[in-house]
Amino acid sequence: MEKLSRRGFLKAASVATIAAAASRSLAAPLIASHGRQRVFVASGTADGILAYVWHPANGELAPDGVAAQLGNVAWITSSGDGRFLFAASAASSFNGKATGEVASFRVLNGELQPISAQNSAGAGTCHVALDQTGRVLLAADYNGGSAASFLVTDGKLSPAVWNEIYIGSGPNKDRQEKAHAHFASFSPDNRFAYINDLGGDCIHIYWLNSETAALTSAGSYRARAGAGPRTLHFYPNEHTAYSVNELDSTVDVLEWRRADGSLRLITRIELLPKGYDGPTRACDTVISQDGRFVYFANRDNNFLYSFRANSASGGLTPIARSNCGGRTPRNFVLDPTENWMLVANQDSNLISVFRRDTVSGALAGDGKSFAAAAPMRILFA
Repeated sequence: MEKLSRRGFLKAASVATIAAAASRSLAAPLIASHGRQRVFVASGTADGILAYVWHPANGELAPDGVAAQLGNVAWITSSGDGRFLFAASAASSFNGKATGEVASFRVLNGELQPISAQNSAGAGTCHVALDQTGRVLLAADYNGGSAASFLVTDGKLSPAVWNEIYIGSGPNKDRQEKAHAHFASFSPDNRFAYINDLGGDCIHIYWLNSETAALTSAGSYRARAGAGPRTLHFYPNEHTAYSVNELDSTVDVLEWRRADGSLRLITRIELLPKGYDGPTRACDTVISQDGRFVYFANRDNNFLYSFRANSASGGLTPIARSNCGGRTPRNFVLDPTENWMLVANQDSNLISVFRRDTVSGALAGDGKSFAAAAPMRILFA
């Protein structure tokens, strides 16, 4: 563990140190006691999924080995009952085909037991999302510019039921030379599915059949040219959504229409401080369980941005930018108590932990840091 200062972010920890810290196996299952909880971390390394023990009383993470060796895991998610875990491997090929891999595991006594693995629709599978019934898994492929759906039966994945390869590009020649599917999500009523296309500056919208995992086109939302919509999160009032635009570091605050699943721009929020002129990539969103606070992460200049939310409208009032604890915050989450914010700093090989004031929503400027090899996603089991 290292302390984080207000005046500077931590330097990268060596991967060798990380490997040593996480070297012991998961032979002995975790026994939940004293409030401890299992945490899985997706790692962009050959180890794939790492395990930790979380201590909410003091905000400490203890490494507990490699949970699953699945190379270059970009995202993990779990079923609502916690019995199953699903992973996206951003591989260039799987089973002799030029696609990424989508895998499923049974979670038993804190261990991951492999169940199934399937080809996605294209290479570089970077995200998976499970619908509210637990029967449909969606996968987005960044390099392939594609998406696929799978039917889930007792944790087992079917071959792809539906897939689509997107055609499109944007004005950013370095990042938008083609379509780049980046994120999958479902509407609050589970009738619609959404795929954020960073390369094509749009969000593809589909009618969802949760019995068969089939998707049918229901239109699209067009973002500002060059914005690069990366992630989409629905606010709990069930008519507002936030789309984080990676390439111009903005957030589209959207009205979600229940009748047809469409999205309409309400306002756009600038994440960057005035006068900043440098590399920047907005990343992800966290919404507190009570809906009172919303947080965004931004990379390259590396900060978290806290907002107070209006529960009726979903409108946002800024609170403050704060330290994220390292370089390239790829993902960040609140722990189950919501007293702590955990940040996966990909290029610092660190998970940083900050205390959160549950009344004001403010995040502490000082935090703690724990070694994690190329952390991509933090998931409480």
